[in-house]
Amino acid sequence: MGETPVLLIVFNRPETTRRVFEAIRAFQPQKLFVAADGPRPGSPSDAARCAQVRDLVRNVDWPCEAEYLFREENMGCREAPAQAITWFFEHVEEGIILEDDCLPSPDFFRFCSGMLAYYRNDEQVMVVGGSHYFRTRASDATYEFSRFALTWGWATWRRAWKKFDLQMPDFEEFKRSGRIRSLLPGHPYMQWRFTRIFQKCHQRAPWFSDVWDWMWFYAILKNRGLCILPNFNMISNIGSVQATHAMNAETSARPFDTLPETWTHPARKTVNEANDRRIFRLIYKGDWKDFVRYGLSRITFRDWM
Repeated sequence: MGETPVLLIVFNRPETTRRVFEAIRAFQPQKLFVAADGPRPGSPSDAARCAQVRDLVRNVDWPCEAEYLFREENMGCREAPAQAITWFFEHVEEGIILEDDCLPSPDFFRFCSGMLAYYRNDEQVMVVGGSHYFRTRASDATYEFSRFALTWGWATWRRAWKKFDLQMPDFEEFKRSGRIRSLLPGHPYMQWRFTRIFQKCHQRAPWFSDVWDWMWFYAILKNRGLCILPNFNMISNIGSVQATHAMNAETSARPFDTLPETWTHPARKTVNEANDRRIFRLIYKGDWKDFVRYGLSRITFRDWM
């Protein structure tokens, strides 16, 4: 049985939820938390599909303390996951977080449990991820340190999540101070790109009004947090291609790798800059319009910070 608590965040997808729940069942966590958002107004099929999902996740047939947070109303992709994670950490000190389209390999649970224990008292380490999007490893180590929290199957501690605030109340001061230059030294386009995205999140601009993960990245970055990213893929996204942001279906649904029994830690507890650059290029770089805007800001000396 698995000693690490697990949070499963679900909504209205019984097909993918069933597969993820089967993976959790194989791990048999001693503590399972399930948070379900409510049906959307104006979506006739939601009520039945949400009910199917809730029936499915109630079917816990192993010795387990199961807790449920079932919403009657729809809270959306911003509030529902953020509140679910906060609820989770009101009950546990550390744990694994899965959404209903993030299928984990058996190695994922072993990796997260080991890393949660190993870095339990290290305040700088804030996230343990399960995804590796590339065909090649970044180094001979089992995992790398990164700035980026890849939240398709991940784990963290209460001590880290306490630094999260969905409202980003200190963002304007953060922007005025120009702190991002010291947090991302030598990466001017990255500085510009993330400042713009954080601004849009803070203002709840279109496309950014229904997210929570960017606020989590903001909390990690401003606290100089480190994220653990494995050199072996242990998560497959089995949702729609539209849910995979900038990545194509092949990347998001990469086959599982086999995690070695013996792990090699990185030589230094610092960000692997080369690996972060390729993650940035794959996920965060934006499109040609962003490059044009960035170029114009440089030419006109516009104060984008």
